[in-house]
Amino acid sequence: MNKIYFLCTGNSCRSQMAEGYGRKLLDPDQFEIRSAGIETHGLNPRAVKVMEEDGIDITGQTSDLIDQNYFNEADLIITLCGDARDKCPTIPSGVAHEHWDLEDPAQATGTEEEILSTFRETRDIIKERIQTLK
Repeated sequence: MNKIYFLCTGNSCRSQMAEGYGRKLLDPDQFEIRSAGIETHGLNPRAVKVMEEDGIDITGQTSDLIDQNYFNEADLIITLCGDARDKCPTIPSGVAHEHWDLEDPAQATGTEEEILSTFRETRDIIKERIQTLK
């Protein structure tokens, strides 16, 4: 079983979308998927909305702090922002690490449609990258 851990600042948008896609697109017999943050900001309703548009329900996911045991046991840690990369615990030797430097859609400004467009762009990048993990 390959353990993948998606990390971002508040575990509210990027890592939640990555966890949702990971659970949907990767074989559950081969991959265990979790996400966490260096802080917890709650599940962002816009992330829920744009994931729902692509047929993925993330409403059951929770905003969690990094679980040190899972972190140490992970096969692959993917940081989704510089803040998570810089502030997460030292990645144990033997654990693969990828850094996907994604802008935080929660920081987007403009009309609601412009903000949702930013969330969709981030969602689509995450989906594309998750598909390369198979």
